[in-house]
Amino acid sequence: MSIRIALENQPEFYTNLDIIRGQVVFSLSRQEQISAVIVKLEGESRTALGIPPDASGRGISQRHGQPVGDTVHENHKILYKVAQVFPEENAPAALPSYILQPGQHRFPFQFKFPFNNACGDPAAMARMGGIASAGLFGMSRIRVMDGSRQLLYKHVTKTLPPSFTGFPGEAEIRYYVKVTVQRPGLFKENWRYHIGLKFLPIEPPRPPKSNREAYARRPFTFNPRAPKSLAPPAAKKRSSFFTSFHGNSSQTPLPNDPLGTGPDSSSLTPPSIEMSCRLPYPAILSCHRAIPLRLIAKKLMPANAEIFLIAIQIDLIAQTIVRCEDLINTETNRWVVVSRQGLSIPISQPSDAVGTEFVVPDELWRDDPLPNTVMPSFVTCNLSRDYQIEVKLGLAWGKPLIGNASSRGRINPSEIPQEIHLPLHFSSVEVYSGLAPPPELVEALRHGRGRRPAAQPQRPATAQASVQPAAAAQPVPVQPPALPPRRPTMTPQEQETAALYPPQLGAGQVEPPYDDAPPSYDEAMAEEMTGPVFPPTARPAYSGVTNENSPSTLPEKS
Repeated sequence: MSIRIALENQPEFYTNLDIIRGQVVFSLSRQEQISAVIVKLEGESRTALGIPPDASGRGISQRHGQPVGDTVHENHKILYKVAQVFPEENAPAALPSYILQPGQHRFPFQFKFPFNNACGDPAAMARMGGIASAGLFGMSRIRVMDGSRQLLYKHVTKTLPPSFTGFPGEAEIRYYVKVTVQRPGLFKENWRYHIGLKFLPIEPPRPPKSNREAYARRPFTFNPRAPKSLAPPAAKKRSSFFTSFHGNSSQTPLPNDPLGTGPDSSSLTPPSIEMSCRLPYPAILSCHRAIPLRLIAKKLMPANAEIFLIAIQIDLIAQTIVRCEDLINTETNRWVVVSRQGLSIPISQPSDAVGTEFVVPDELWRDDPLPNTVMPSFVTCNLSRDYQIEVKLGLAWGKPLIGNASSRGRINPSEIPQEIHLPLHFSSVEVYSGLAPPPELVEALRHGRGRRPAAQPQRPATAQASVQPAAAAQPVPVQPPALPPRRPTMTPQEQETAALYPPQLGAGQVEPPYDDAPPSYDEAMAEEMTGPVFPPTARPAYSGVTNENSPSTLPEKS
């Protein structure tokens, strides 16, 4: 007997609103008694952290009831859909099992990826627990995921996170299609098989374009340079008869000395410059696309000096917060997106007036996209990731020296360019997947079909006074209680973003406010989105997991 799952038109990765279709194919070499064939679409966010030594005296190991060094697990079922592909829905319920003849059998299935995670819905988790369908000794029943454990965790209602590996034994997010062939009988095992999937979510609606920019800037002044007469003496050269008539020509300063070695006071003034990196506000990057960066140099003080950009490096820094119950660990990753050395780009000239700005050509980084291992920013129940950008700039006062070390050794030390390295930092940057939400979705949310109606407050019933006459006058209109203070009015774009991606619960908040109900995917999109949102050819490259079918690296629960 062999069993496999054949997916139809499988793209490199799936995304929200995608319809995944396929067939369960298994071959029988003899007659088999089958009660049901169950197919599941699952997504799991799993974390595992070891209990650290209790050096702080907070009683960590006592709270967990495990000794120091043991591993604590937390597993969230962020996606869980079940379909019975055999027998059909209209099959007689009285038959406990069916006889399948030898040969190949195919059972088609179909699922649709939702927007939000499922573990944050207590009602959905409660419905998932338990056992359905009857059978002898419980062997032919449909066992579904036990949702009672999910009710004990803390959850957030967010968009499904991307597939994620990279922290072996600590954290992973995986998506599967699983099939279970149930065989009735006390000593017969069920047949199981699963395949892994890659998933990349749709990005939030982007804010409208504007002229606002997020920036990181830093002014800097070079160190004063000593005059040539005060510089360390060079090696004494052999004099000749003719030098006595012409004098020492090396003591004659140049009229326009770019290195500031002449007697002019402006030549001795160290230059001051301000470097500014700018990104469109809010700072949003896209997977597999170049960073929309602007680099500007501004002259701050008058100086007869020339400044050059000699190096630039752009690093993308990811911080992943891994949570397992009350244990939290932060992991840091770094990607070198751009690295240019040996440059000689003039960014400030002696003739430039104070306040002159020079925009560095973006050809240094516009052709370098983010690596395909960079996943979008996300927040889920026990994992979250955000990003930062660090730009390192190398500047030189004076023209950079080109040549080998031997040629540099013959130059006067006062003529060697002075170099500095400036770091510029963006502390909060969002990375989007590059998959824009379809216009139909935005339109549905704009008309309110994606939000559950808020419950109307009702006045509690009060007992009538016994002295009130039975024949009352005109009914007095009931005044509803005052509503709690609302948040400031949001723009239509912010309302769309809030509807698609509701905020997390605040500290100590038990339930979301009455006007922050999560969007209902079925109400908004079930009737309108019937096909794939993005064709496979329009999807960017993504390698969030090295091999989606590789075994899990997390330790098993004891």
